[in-house]
Amino acid sequence: MATTGTAAVATGTSAAKRKPVFVKVEQLKPGTKGHTLTVKVIDANTVVPVTRKPRPANSLSRPSQPSRIVECLIGDETGCILFTARNDQVDLMKPGETVILRNSRIDMFKGTMRIGVDKWGRIEATEPAAFTVKEDNNLSLVEYELINVGGDQ
Repeated sequence: MATTGTAAVATGTSAAKRKPVFVKVEQLKPGTKGHTLTVKVIDANTVVPVTRKPRPANSLSRPSQPSRIVECLIGDETGCILFTARNDQVDLMKPGETVILRNSRIDMFKGTMRIGVDKWGRIEATEPAAFTVKEDNNLSLVEYELINVGGDQ
């Protein structure tokens, strides 16, 4: 029994794409993914470049370059959150810009939420938004505690 996605691949037809459901920053919860939202970049702070381990001299792959990581405060009219931009994403995340984050996910870092876009998501520049960012509702300032829910311990 084949699912719709594998049947579409097998027959050469394309599966119907779902319309994105845009969410607001205040609706984001820890450990969730697949979010699409329109946000403004408020601030961008460069984090120390991360260097990768050097590859052996006989390696055929290209030499690795240090990763660029920038933490950006982004938000909409309901709140704001820290976004971790990596490598090419850094160029899009300039203060004052409006972007659409597609298929983003919530990561936890030291008990606080960060939003990110991995290889399965996308960041697009868009026209400037008309809203004013609600900076006094910063979801990245809320600390969460990991608890184990389960049987005998």
